[in-house]
Amino acid sequence: MVEKHISSQFDAELNRISTQVLEMGGVVESQLQQVLYALSHLSAETCTQVLEIEDKVNRMEVQIDHDVTSTMSRRQPTARDLRLLVGTARIIINLERAGDEVCTIAKMLKSTLDNGMPRALPTTELRVAGSLASDLLHRSLDSFARMDVKAALGVIKGDEAIDVEQLRNLPPRGRHVVLVEAKQG
Repeated sequence: MVEKHISSQFDAELNRISTQVLEMGGVVESQLQQVLYALSHLSAETCTQVLEIEDKVNRMEVQIDHDVTSTMSRRQPTARDLRLLVGTARIIINLERAGDEVCTIAKMLKSTLDNGMPRALPTTELRVAGSLASDLLHRSLDSFARMDVKAALGVIKGDEAIDVEQLRNLPPRGRHVVLVEAKQG
């Protein structure tokens, strides 16, 4: 996965950090799959399970961030390794954010179910968007594991597909606002 160094201990640290990132990604993937299951089966219990996992994701982010910072300060990595470590730090921030978003969905779904209003949910649109997001997350983690730049670029294109899907599901007035803002930004 990572190029060999003179210090096998440094190689071991980089590999351990990469493994931790993939484990964290797996936990977030699991959360996302669970919230999609909860949506499909209208399960408030599954929503609660998703929310219980969030503490683990937060702890993993803190631990990996500590390991990255510690490795950077002790090893004085070369440019290539520094880019890997900085990129890893950004990845865990985004994984934690994705976990937060999944929890937000779980909270909203649970609230809707607890209030007896499941018919108010746009379940089809949410399942499609969730499935696209799940696929992108999986492909992102796979490209990281293989250090595959081409696959990572494919993920970026896939992200654009989610944007198109979301735009398509907005009411006409919402589409107009988003398109106007996009032209201005």
